[in-house]
Amino acid sequence: MAEREIEQLLVSIDQAFDRRSWHGTNLRGSLRGVTAREAAWRPAPGRHNVWELAVHAAYWKYTVRRRMLGEPKGSFPLPGSDFFPRPDPPGAEPDERAWKADVALLVATHKSLRAAISELRARGLSTVPRGSRVSNLGMIVGVAAHDLYHAGQIQLLKRLRESAGG
Repeated sequence: MAEREIEQLLVSIDQAFDRRSWHGTNLRGSLRGVTAREAAWRPAPGRHNVWELAVHAAYWKYTVRRRMLGEPKGSFPLPGSDFFPRPDPPGAEPDERAWKADVALLVATHKSLRAAISELRARGLSTVPRGSRVSNLGMIVGVAAHDLYHAGQIQLLKRLRESAGG
């Protein structure tokens, strides 16, 4: 039974991130074909862009993994937390290599989270890790929902950019 629960959680996070499913575009799919210039476009000053949403998703995958494993804070490859200004520094010309590196960070962080979930046992699903208010199960289900939420935002931002001529 425990293996089936873990396997279903893996299916859920994979469908939300990069596997085909009934709901339409997943997070990785929403980024496919997006250039650095497109990813850096903002609908208005002070609003997040596609690039920032991608790095934000990587950060929260890292946070879920870190909490599940009881690792200390501060090991995310970028300084800061939650949202990271992109391009970096703010106002810089969008750079394709930097954009691709951040997408690679998102993919690597997903794989790392997936590996940590694979190692869980059913008993560990109900554990509420230090630094969290919810169980491992709640965080895993939540990170899948988080990916889909931001995939939808990214799809909307892409359409807004197209209609604005950006």
